[in-house]
Amino acid sequence: MLRLILKRLAQMVLIMAVVSLVLFAIFDSDKFKKQIAVAELGGFAVSALSEQDYNNWLASKGLDVPFYERYVKWVGGVFGGDLGMSFEKNIEVSTLVGERLVKTGILAFWVFALMIPIALTLGVLAGMKEGSTQDRVITFISVFTTSIPELATAIFLMVIFALTLGWFPPTSSMGQGWEYERLVLPVLTLVLYDFGYVARMTRASMAEVMTSQYIRTAVLKGVPKRDVIIKHALRNALIAPFTVIVLQLNWLLSGVVVVEVVYQYNGFGRMLLEAALFGDVYVIQAGALAAVFIAVLSQIISDVGYTFLNPRIRFS
Repeated sequence: MLRLILKRLAQMVLIMAVVSLVLFAIFDSDKFKKQIAVAELGGFAVSALSEQDYNNWLASKGLDVPFYERYVKWVGGVFGGDLGMSFEKNIEVSTLVGERLVKTGILAFWVFALMIPIALTLGVLAGMKEGSTQDRVITFISVFTTSIPELATAIFLMVIFALTLGWFPPTSSMGQGWEYERLVLPVLTLVLYDFGYVARMTRASMAEVMTSQYIRTAVLKGVPKRDVIIKHALRNALIAPFTVIVLQLNWLLSGVVVVEVVYQYNGFGRMLLEAALFGDVYVIQAGALAAVFIAVLSQIISDVGYTFLNPRIRFS
């Protein structure tokens, strides 16, 4: 197991290096840097930017040195905790990314706290009685909610609960402290969109386990149905959904851009979108590294969890 973890960590370092180098190369063209300069200096077009102003801007941002020198300096800064300065917001990237990761982390916590129990419970109930009315109703609800885009769900909930009923604020900017009622609509949007996928995976896995020979043997021996489900079927049925659940870490980190933009939630996904539109290269770099780290971390968690759910699995 230790060898597996070390291998995954080595892969993470290699992927981070490649991603950072590719992004640096993409954003190093003069055309791109001039667009950033125009946006920051308040110009209207690249043609309106004088050569002197452009050179002064390059010098102020440290972009007038060769590519390889800047890249090596940036890599050294990463190891020292210095990720550079945001061109758009003029603050340290480490501070900005840290704040946005915390906010998305809080959003993800509440999504997981609600989504996982609901999805697993409905999936198990559907898989226990495959083909029954109970199974069909749960499957229909799961497919229906998952098939509706996040944008449509967000607008639908906002119109009903914020604009019509007035129960919750229509935005979740969280600018004046943590008002948790502002999290209700974003969390509900993500739960409605995502729980159906996990529930269907759980249902399929549970249905397959319930038809296995050892379950039939336990039933024929007179083992109470409750014990058959909890002690024998449930553990094996959770192996496949476990992978899906762990993969949601990646989705909740950078795949919630739509929800964060609609509700004006200042999370990690919205930060990446704003940085990409502005061309804030250091923020994009740091965000990409954070996303790679979370992706590899989720794989490690998945592999370790597999060994507990299924002791027959061993990783070389």
